Amino acid sequence: VQLQASGGGLVQPGGSLRLSCAASGGTLGDYTIGWFRQAPGKERENVACMHRIDGSTDYTDSVQGRFTISRDNAESTLYLQMNNLKPEDTAVYYCAAKWYPGCYGMDYWGKGTLVTVSS
Repeated sequence: VQLQASGGGLVQPGGSLRLSCAASGGTLGDYTIGWFRQAPGKERENVACMHRIDGSTDYTDSVQGRFTISRDNAESTLYLQMNNLKPEDTAVYYCAAKWYPGCYGMDYWGKGTLVTVSS
């Protein structure tokens, strides 16, 4: 499956953005899918994960209640709705997919999209 993330940009603290990840060459529902981010000088982290088998979701603590991962199988698109953004959310965001359960050791990656949260 090929993935392409988009939707990043500059937003003020407290604002919202929705990231999209278009998938081709595969059906999103067949994969465990996730959003990751990497801030300058930091390691890449998984911020949201949607599990293949039951569609359940997990979030890292720092975005719980603010970010929502979702997918539209008909459009083969993965989304990340980000609300109440904070400066510490500034990072390059990536979408990724994997055939097996668990958002680690992902097999397929899209190019990142930069999110900058600043006044």
